[in-house]
Amino acid sequence: MIDKTHFDILNVIETHGTYQPEKLAICCDGVKRQWRDLRENINKVANFFKKIGVEKGDNIALLIGNRPEIIELIFGIVKMGACVVPLSGLLTREQVTVLVNNSNAKLFIADYDFVNLVTSDLSQFKNIGEEKLLFLGGDANCWEKIALEEKEYSFEYNCAPEDNFNIIYSSGTTGVPKGIVQTHRARSHWATSNAIEMSFNSQSKSLTTTALYSNGTWLMMLPTLFVGGTLHVMDGFDANAFVELVKNEKITHTFLVPPQFSAILSLENLQKNCFSSLKTVLSAGSPLRLDIKENILLRISENLFELYGFSEGFATMLKPYDQRKKFGSVGTPVLGFEIKIIDEEGKECPSNVAGEIAGYGAGMMKEYYNEEELTNNLIWTDQRGRSFIKSGDIGSLDEDGYLTILDRKKDMIISGGLNVFPVDIEEVVSKHPDITDVTVIGVPHEKWGETCLALIIPRHGVEIDCDEVKKWCNEKLAKHQRLHNVEIREEFPRNALGKVLKRILREPYWG
Repeated sequence: MIDKTHFDILNVIETHGTYQPEKLAICCDGVKRQWRDLRENINKVANFFKKIGVEKGDNIALLIGNRPEIIELIFGIVKMGACVVPLSGLLTREQVTVLVNNSNAKLFIADYDFVNLVTSDLSQFKNIGEEKLLFLGGDANCWEKIALEEKEYSFEYNCAPEDNFNIIYSSGTTGVPKGIVQTHRARSHWATSNAIEMSFNSQSKSLTTTALYSNGTWLMMLPTLFVGGTLHVMDGFDANAFVELVKNEKITHTFLVPPQFSAILSLENLQKNCFSSLKTVLSAGSPLRLDIKENILLRISENLFELYGFSEGFATMLKPYDQRKKFGSVGTPVLGFEIKIIDEEGKECPSNVAGEIAGYGAGMMKEYYNEEELTNNLIWTDQRGRSFIKSGDIGSLDEDGYLTILDRKKDMIISGGLNVFPVDIEEVVSKHPDITDVTVIGVPHEKWGETCLALIIPRHGVEIDCDEVKKWCNEKLAKHQRLHNVEIREEFPRNALGKVLKRILREPYWG
């Protein structure tokens, strides 16, 4: 009987280490890994964890910054059959403890740079005793022990497509944690579909600018490693350093979130020829404002890809050749996915009618970890009996099948019984000459139930009159969209991909 084969990213990485051993695989802050090094270190990690008693199916939590070791740990952990749980360095100590416990992690590896995020009272952990807490760096550097596995250059890989690859916690860090479980099959689909859609190949040089624990960053990491390219990693984003890296390293692919684009566009004497090597400039994390998009096309690159993605498992993409034709949309489904728009009764909406976005495809999550009810609440079943995942986002499909995002369902404002989409108002407010950024939220109102509040960040050094801004905007808005008030902020709370956390901004107003 012929074996049941699977096109798995871990097997592909092994072959890259065999057939192009001296080629550069990873470069981060001057630290480099050739493909031979990457293959061997992944196998060392797998052997090390097997030796200390980690078993197939165990969950291992990581709290590590942008360095080559996090990539080697991720792939080494999953190669030995365990499931990796990457955590954010933006969390509080209490939130880290909650997520380690929620994931039932049997081992916790933390970057020594994040030691202040690890509780000193280990009794607060369910499974993590002193011998189950390892540090990367510091006096007790576990990487030194891993490096001693010098003869262990191979590992007997035995994972199935349906095995758990990772649990990624969505940006919600209050209330009930939601751990998104993705399988080896889903991750291999993520790598192959994005490699095809964004034209990665073995000569690609990609640049990541966001945290490697983030699901969005894997839009660059997985396809690059899958095709055997070279991954450049910024340990922290700086607009000037980004431009220099692209220019000097002849970067072909990069991923930026909207606030990073804004920082680059604000640089003095920005020269478009610095970006001439770029074949793919990906924007994701949150929708681009149309004025920023226009500036990207004019001043950075015409090779702009926009991805609307749902970590739970589907995505659409607007490609460069459609930018001018479908300027306000987020494109069509990524290879292997399907999109539907459904109404409150669960019926499919016709073209150009707004409803909740639901998706289906090979990259969907397996479940929310240990949350059967939350998982079931997410499912919409089509007429063929297929389980689509509901996004919680409001959008519409035009007659050509291109998706337009109207807003988050929970961010939508219902004022006087009318639906108001904050993104429409934000587009108007952002055109004010003295405003660099804006977000609109709904706040309580005695008569209308809720009404619109614009939170703005003024241009540096500009004195701004909130009443003047309100009047300027309301002259351009429909009656039901008009601003009740305008308030100034120095910054907005954001997740790892730069998306504004509106729930945090709403809390003081709603109690």
